[in-house]
Amino acid sequence: MTPVPRIRVAAYVIRHRAVPEILVFDHVGMPDAGTQIPAGGVGPDEDLEDAVLREVAEETGLLTATVIRPITVEDKPHPETGQPRRTTFFLLRAPADTADTWVHQVRGDGADAGLIFACRFVPLPLDRPLADDQDAWLGDVDVRFTTATGGGR
Repeated sequence: MTPVPRIRVAAYVIRHRAVPEILVFDHVGMPDAGTQIPAGGVGPDEDLEDAVLREVAEETGLLTATVIRPITVEDKPHPETGQPRRTTFFLLRAPADTADTWVHQVRGDGADAGLIFACRFVPLPLDRPLADDQDAWLGDVDVRFTTATGGGR
């Protein structure tokens, strides 16, 4: 019997200034975790758009992002446990006047509650891939956003 995948969401939060920028974060004190985008599990009976907005708020504190559209659904096992995961990637927009950088302590009751994330906007395309190839679908938002160093699928 095939295990049921964990249902997840991931957010490409884009801010438009002189160049398009994406919201990323690093775990303070955990450099091996790599640079990531907001992502996480979907609760039972939780709408996917509600879940992606919740994850952005929990992991970054950003409350002003709006959902533009879903991008794709990725079936990919967890990089450490191998457990099946189904992640819906969404495109979100952040206001142009959103801060450039900030530090946020994760709220909620998930496994990352209490962690501290250093959040920032970085220009697109990215110079290097994100952790767990989370940048793989940026080219589906705009081909010019494809990670320069070969990130992607």
